[in-house]
Amino acid sequence: MALDPIALLSSSTVPVELGAAETIQFASPAELNVPPKDSPEEAEVLQASIKAGSIAQIIVATIAFIGLIYLLKLVLVTTLASILLAFVLEPFVQALARIRIPRAAGALLSVVLLVGLAGGLTYFFYSRAVDFATQLPKYSGRIRSTLAAFQAQTKQLEESTRSVVASPQAGKPPVAVQVQEAPGLSRVISAGTGTLGEVFLAITFVPFLVYFMLTWKDHAHSATVRLFPKEHRLVAHRTVGRISAMIRSFIAGNVLVGLLNAVVSMIVFWLLGIPYFYFLGMISGFASLIPYLGIFLALLAPLAGGLGIMNKTGVLIIFLTVLGLHVLGTYVFYPKVVGKRLRLNPLAISLSLLFWAWIWGAMGLILAMPLVGTTKIVCDYVEPLSGLGAWLED
Repeated sequence: MALDPIALLSSSTVPVELGAAETIQFASPAELNVPPKDSPEEAEVLQASIKAGSIAQIIVATIAFIGLIYLLKLVLVTTLASILLAFVLEPFVQALARIRIPRAAGALLSVVLLVGLAGGLTYFFYSRAVDFATQLPKYSGRIRSTLAAFQAQTKQLEESTRSVVASPQAGKPPVAVQVQEAPGLSRVISAGTGTLGEVFLAITFVPFLVYFMLTWKDHAHSATVRLFPKEHRLVAHRTVGRISAMIRSFIAGNVLVGLLNAVVSMIVFWLLGIPYFYFLGMISGFASLIPYLGIFLALLAPLAGGLGIMNKTGVLIIFLTVLGLHVLGTYVFYPKVVGKRLRLNPLAISLSLLFWAWIWGAMGLILAMPLVGTTKIVCDYVEPLSGLGAWLED
């Protein structure tokens, strides 16, 4: 008896009796339109595509983040600078609060004193710079003689090189040279008016930001912690507290090392007879704190001030003094003050300085250390980022 497989599968209630010699032939999955199970290779391809999509999303998000912080350079730099200034003024506000002065009044008094101090220092350094520029032409004769000797050596080297190098082929058409007039001072000022206006506008916001940061410090701290779920608020509170301690030690370390460098520089410049030694020593001492560029900026001020009055021995003393202060401040004093709160390996510091200098320029070099320190603290308290925190650690 021949059986219909389709009828056999579709019938579930009618019994069928089979003979001894009869067999049942079942349809294959392909004939019944049943999809086969995924093979291991297809599963691996699917997982690989999901991972590739996740990596692509991370790369796109990183590029978008870098572009955002680059576009918001002025806003972010102003905000971060205001945060650092607020941490500088916080001890003074707390001292005023101990003598029953309200926090709002103490913050206002601190900001007014800060603005007055900034204005006084600006006027002092500007007047000293004008006096220095006025006195500089007195040494123009020695400067010209020094430059003339250097130009003579350069010309001799150029002639020696020209005698070795073969002359150009005869008949070769000369290359046309176009001489362009250098832009005048008015053109330079007009070209930089927009940037200077933006910087000035950002500077005017700093006192107001500092005042509100000081006034609403407790509210901002508690509100920031409440942004997180309840089970993570304790970790968030510890993270914010540790970041605050790191920033305070960073500021204290910079001020302490800068003052030490300035005092030693003033004494050495005074002994060498450099005019305006107090002015140049202050610039050289604090300029030495800037990573990488600090050593060159610290040397520029005393060398410019000592033009025409110093011999080679004086130049060597200045070079050794500035270099020694920079090395001691960077590798001895600074790690002892800041290193307890901020333990970063040199590679991480160098890469962070390179990145933030590329994004924000000179201000990026100044803000790179607290930014990478904050990143490490956050990574230490966030489990998925613990590996990055371990890599940043010294």
